[in-house]
Amino acid sequence: MRTIDKRIDPHIKLAAVLVKRAPTLTLAFDARCKSRLAATLDNGEEVALVLARGTVLRDGDVLVVQDGALVRVVAAAEEVLYVRAPDRLTLTRAAYHLGNRHTPVEIGDDFLKLEFDPVLADMLKRLGTSVDQVSMPFQPETGAYGGGHKHGHDETFAEDYAIAQQVFDEHHGHDHSHDHAHDHGHSHSHDHPHDHAHDSDHDHSNCGHAHHHHAHR
Repeated sequence: MRTIDKRIDPHIKLAAVLVKRAPTLTLAFDARCKSRLAATLDNGEEVALVLARGTVLRDGDVLVVQDGALVRVVAAAEEVLYVRAPDRLTLTRAAYHLGNRHTPVEIGDDFLKLEFDPVLADMLKRLGTSVDQVSMPFQPETGAYGGGHKHGHDETFAEDYAIAQQVFDEHHGHDHSHDHAHDHGHSHSHDHPHDHAHDSDHDHSNCGHAHHHHAHR
């Protein structure tokens, strides 16, 4: 079994004929989030995927096998919700509410796309959007907290969160002492338990999936 252990930087321009001739590896979104994976090329060859931890593959990425051969990644069609709205404000509100649930979302000029979820579909319809269940490739934003896509698409959920947490701490001055002496003659010892969001030992996947906290009626 051959091993695929490298992804070529998307900025490197390869000869189109080489990419076109390369065998393809078709993977759904969840599989493209895994840096360790036993997979089967579309020509039937079984391969082992051993990439840098945190790698998230996208449609069109070119991988390198240990023997130097190339493999092209294809995003598989999968069941998704295709969301459109009568105006940009409604679509923005829908994106906001999905973001509050840390739902992986693909953002287009006039649509949102997310993994099929009947509860979220109902929420989105109530917000005034049209929601269709379709079979399409799914390529959501990979940087949940780091400001969207970064070239190379290697940012992990944990790394993005660390950046956001650092900014949060800097702006809230958590380095100063909380034992302030006040002018009214006594001091307060502020012993705040800083239970920041995501301050836990959860092992997040490369794609930053989070649980949907649905309110069941």
